[in-house]
Amino acid sequence: MLRAQLRSRLAQVWPELVIDAEAENGEQAIALCSKLEPDVAFLDIRMPVKDGLEVARAIGGRCHVVFVTAYDEYAVTAFEQGAVDYVLKPVTADRMAKVVERLKQRLAGSPTDLTAVLQQLGARDAGGPLRWIRASLGASIRLIAVEDVVYFQAEDKYTRVVTPEGEALIRKTIKELSAALDPEFFWQVHRATIVNLRAIARVDRDYRDQPSIVLKGRSETLTVSRTFAHLFKSM
Repeated sequence: MLRAQLRSRLAQVWPELVIDAEAENGEQAIALCSKLEPDVAFLDIRMPVKDGLEVARAIGGRCHVVFVTAYDEYAVTAFEQGAVDYVLKPVTADRMAKVVERLKQRLAGSPTDLTAVLQQLGARDAGGPLRWIRASLGASIRLIAVEDVVYFQAEDKYTRVVTPEGEALIRKTIKELSAALDPEFFWQVHRATIVNLRAIARVDRDYRDQPSIVLKGRSETLTVSRTFAHLFKSM
């Protein structure tokens, strides 16, 4: 879904661009770069197997690199100091247009040396995204793996944690969860709702072109508010 969004944004602002291939993980990205020798590689920092930083080290100065990342003040500062191009997830048309404009100018020269920025990012002590949810059940504590959560929804003073097996209540707010969850897999789609992208079966649209989310294995649908509708605009 995220690759589809990136591809759509690129098609909007750079229609003459030819996309040679898409990689599902870092090892595949390295192999494809070696085989196809592209001019530009868009590397998600949180790719599986090998992350985007490892891929950037492996391909060296063979092509221009654009990092795709969730908002991270440390990372963005490092990119800007290193004059490295990046786009934030979810990818917006405005940001992509600016990156493409700079890329077109840079293609006339050699790729940027990424050594300094990769060292700076690699030195970070990253705690990583939230992996477990602790939910109180009477006198007991239930541990829920974040990857098993279908969605989070605010409910009075609590947040409801919905999994395929059932529900639990926690005291973390949607705002706190949004900052702690991995944005690779969890998107806020309403002021009261965060959904696991892996749990989405499809996204439907009503007569007003408003998207709603149909979930895998659950009968309810999730409302996408106007504030967050742009996330699904080009899908």
